Parts: sequence; C-alpha cells; structure tokens
Amino acid sequence: MSEPYVIGPDDVARAAETIRGHVLRTPLVPAPRLSEVTGARVFVKHENMQATGAFKERGAANRLSRLDADERRRGVVAMSAGNHAQAVAYHARRLGIPATIVMPATTPLVKVENTRAHGATVLLEGETLVEAAETARDLVETRGLVLVHPYDDPAVMAGQGTVALEMLEDAPDLDCLVVPIGGGGLMAGMAVAASARPDLDLYGVEAAFYPSFLNAIDGGARPIGGPTLAEGIAVKTVGRFTLPIIRDRVREILLVGEPEIERAVHDYATLQRSLAEGAGAAGLAALLAHPDRFAGRKVGLVLCGGNIDARLLASVMVRELEREDRIVSFRLTASDRPGVLGRVTGRLGELGVNILEVSHGRLHLDVPAKSVTIDVTIETRGPGHTAEILATLAAEGLDPRRIGPHGTATATA
Repeated sequence: MSEPYVIGPDDVARAAETIRGHVLRTPLVPAPRLSEVTGARVFVKHENMQATGAFKERGAANRLSRLDADERRRGVVAMSAGNHAQAVAYHARRLGIPATIVMPATTPLVKVENTRAHGATVLLEGETLVEAAETARDLVETRGLVLVHPYDDPAVMAGQGTVALEMLEDAPDLDCLVVPIGGGGLMAGMAVAASARPDLDLYGVEAAFYPSFLNAIDGGARPIGGPTLAEGIAVKTVGRFTLPIIRDRVREILLVGEPEIERAVHDYATLQRSLAEGAGAAGLAALLAHPDRFAGRKVGLVLCGGNIDARLLASVMVRELEREDRIVSFRLTASDRPGVLGRVTGRLGELGVNILEVSHGRLHLDVPAKSVTIDVTIETRGPGHTAEILATLAAEGLDPRRIGPHGTATATA
C-alpha cells in the first residue's frame, strides 16, 4: 500500500500471533440458503461465536497485551455502545487489569449487563458515543487511566484486521468482502490485511441513518442520526486513522435501510440458524438491498456481532412475518347477535389458520349500532393463503378490512 497508514500488513500479522489462543479462530462457512435469496455465493465469518459475541475481542486483546506494567496497574477506560465494552472488560479481567467502561445511556440492556458481568465498572453517560467519549477522556486526565479506543487505535485496528487474514486463508478465491462500518476499525484493519489481493473488492456497509463515512469520502451532507437497529455502527464521527485507509482501499460504501437490516437479522436466524444483531447483519442487508452488485460472485460476509436483545429479536421476527403476510390483522363487521364470534373463529379454523388474537367492540362510530366489529390477528402459510382467507370471508359477507400498523382498517380489494 502506497500511503503511510498507521498500520501495515506486518502489524496485522503480528496481531494474529499476539491474540492466538486468546480469541477464537472463528469458522468461515458456506451459506447455501443465504446464497439462494441473494443470488451470490455467500460465505459467512461467524464472529458472533467469540466469547463476548463479537469481533471486538481481537482488537481489545491485541491492545491490552501491549500495555506495560505501569499501565496495567493504572487500568484502562473504554467508551462503547456495547461490543467493544464487553471485549475490553472480558480480556481485562483475564489479564488482571482494572477496567472502567463508559456507555451511552441508550445502550441495550443486554450489553450493559454483560459488560458488568465481566467485572468492569460501568458508567452510563450521555445519549451518544460522542458524549460517552468525553467522559472517558476526563477519566484519562483525572485518574490516569489508559484509553482503549473502540476503533481509532493502531493496535485495535491491527487486531480487527486478523478477520480478513483468516477469511483469505480459508477461502483465498473470494471475490469480495462485505463489512459493516461504524468507526471503521474493522474495515480499515481488514483492508490492510487484504492488501496483497488488489483484485479483491471491499465493500463497506453503513446504516442509512448514519452515513458518516460516505459523507466524509464524497463530501456529502446527508443527515446523520436516527433510531436504528444497527446501534453498533451508529457512529457520527469517523476515525482519524481509519478514514484514509477506507477512502483509498474500499471500492464502495453502501447504505442499508431499517427494513433490510431487519430482514437480514431474520434471515440469519431462520436460514443460517445464527443470531445476528443489527450491526452484525448489515453486510447481509447490503446483499439484499443491492443484489445486482453481487450476483454470481463469491462473497465473504462478516457476521460481526450477535448480541441482540431477546425482546428486540422477537419483535424483528414477528415484523418480518407480517411483511411476508404470514401474520395478518384484519377487522370484520357483522350483525351483533349470539354466536357470531364462534362462527368466525370456527370458519377460520376450517380455513387452516392459527388465531393469535381476537377482540370485538361495539363502540366504533363507523359501524351501525346493531353491528359488531371483530379484530382478528392470524398466522397463515403465506400471501396466497392470506388472499384465499380474505376472499372467502368477503364472499361470506363479513367484509374483512386489513388493519395497518396504526390500527386503521382498509378494504382488502
């Protein structure tokens, strides 16, 4: 590589030796079902199998291993939305180093509790990583703690780059790597590690709400901020050390929206049988959103993290069923007389559906006083089955109207 970056291939190679035996050498496995839905030949690097559920252990282990005796005694501080926090806490405890972790107050509870469970002191400060970083820097100044930056640190970047070394050892004929980008430590480290393969196309993936690197590279002014499932890559400020590498080496940065991220989380769970948090699924989301770029190519995806809250995962799975018309809500209107509810539920049973929820009311003003509305949520076999059910109910005079996300009923035909 021609530019004087803060790390080179030799740094990544040394990091690989340093962390050997301290982190898991995760498998790169073929993903035939994901290949079917994307049109690419997909191979997945399962970094969600690390002890703390994410790739961040690589950079943390490399950085902490380089501390001298005085720095180990003073202890370390890190700011993180979750995965870097857990990685630093976990390896600091292994190495006997005191660790303080500053996390935004909006960090998912599962990541906060997991970090505490690894023995670190956790401080919840601010709404964003930027605000948490201010507190971390204050602790560096006032208590002499050593800052372990989540991405803008040469040792951290080199550690993350070992992901690419392993992928190319296992599959040297990959056509491209698709990598989520937050602060850029993983993408930059992997780009340096893959520098011996100039023909290898590197794609970075950002959440559409946080196009920080895309703005930095093309001079755009896209708005930054918003509620994203991919909070692990919801970074407003790009890395000073990571930006030059990504600008020079990464072919393209792709943006993915929330529906694609949700679908990717769902597809990892149902098709790959593997948990992925939003950020961890961003690479797959890019293949789903931009299939033409990857059709027929041998693609290496980094499933970089699997720390998703169980309640959030459940919500994502149900929402995807709704998108697929396998969970459907609709409103029926019928005469208010005994037995009507039994008739409806019995008919739905005959049609082969699973009834999830039923409620009826008499107070809707758009319904005649002698009529009743019945709101039903059902599970079906898919769009064709759903259409058949609604058509049958309409033919029987029940006037089914689909209920939208805001509770509004609309005609089915």
